Order: sequence, then structure tokens, then C-alpha cells
Amino acid sequence: MHSSQTLRRLCVIAVIAALYTAVSLALAPLTYGNIQVRVAEALTLLPVLFADAIPALALGCALTNFFGALMGINILGFADVFVGTLATVLAALCSRKLRNVQTFHQPLAAALMPILFNGLIIGAELSVVLFPASQFMIGWLINGTEVALGEAVACLVFGLPLIHALKKSDLVKRFGLH
Repeated sequence: MHSSQTLRRLCVIAVIAALYTAVSLALAPLTYGNIQVRVAEALTLLPVLFADAIPALALGCALTNFFGALMGINILGFADVFVGTLATVLAALCSRKLRNVQTFHQPLAAALMPILFNGLIIGAELSVVLFPASQFMIGWLINGTEVALGEAVACLVFGLPLIHALKKSDLVKRFGLH
């Protein structure tokens, strides 16, 4: 790989990570907690278009969760830097694998991955923080459902149109991403 290609890839990763973080922090009241619509999660569908979105999303999520914990607005604290980022990475990897599965000309299977992983993983994380151990399962069900619903808004309402617009714009090809 040429150094100019490497530099381009690193710049794209940095821009996506910065965008994810900036949008998340700008909309902080919606970004954290059990009832959330992390609008930046629309970007979690970018792996459908190119693989470099995966490390970009991991970095953006880690920075968002770190700064949220640092500022005291992320109720999950610093553990979310690792747990939340794990959910994002797993979802991004699965979304990438499912990128060619189309339903109604949409990558719906890929869009379901962030909803599923965040609902399960962040729902469990919230249950540990917000519920007594004896009520973990009910907390997981409640929090997981709330997180999944917010994630569905981010991915289906914002993410799918974003992917459609990027495909139409030919931006991904123009920058040599794949």
C-alpha cells in the first residue's frame, strides 16, 4: 500500500471518529443513559460501505464514552469506554459481514447489528449500574429494550438514509475507500 493511500485511510478514520465524538458530545443529553438516541450511531452503518469505518467507529465510541465519563455525564463511567466500545466493534464487524444482504434494497440486516449488540450489551451494563443484582434480568430487559429502541431510531431513521445518500454521491469511490 502506498503511503498516500495509508495517509488517506488514516485521515478518513480520524474524521469519522471526530465526527462521531463531536455529534455525540454536542447532543450529550440524548447520548448517554438508558433512554438515549445516540444520533452518531447512524455512522455505525458505514462498514456497509468500507472497512476502515470499523476502527473509526471504535475510536469515536471510545472517545465519546471517555469524555462522557470524564465530564460526569456518562452514568456508566469509565467502564463504558471498554464495554460500549466492544458493543460498537462487534456490531460494526457484523454489519460489515452482512453488507451485501439486502431487504427492499436496504442493508437492513447490517442495520440490525448495532440495535442488537447495543441492546444486549449496553442493556446489561445499565442493569448492573441501575438495578440491584437480584433484579439484573428485569433491568436487562427494560434497559436493553430502551437502548435498542433508541438505537433503532439512530440506525433506521438516520443511518439508512445516510448510507443511501453516500452511495448516490459516489463519495466512497471517489476517496478510494472500500
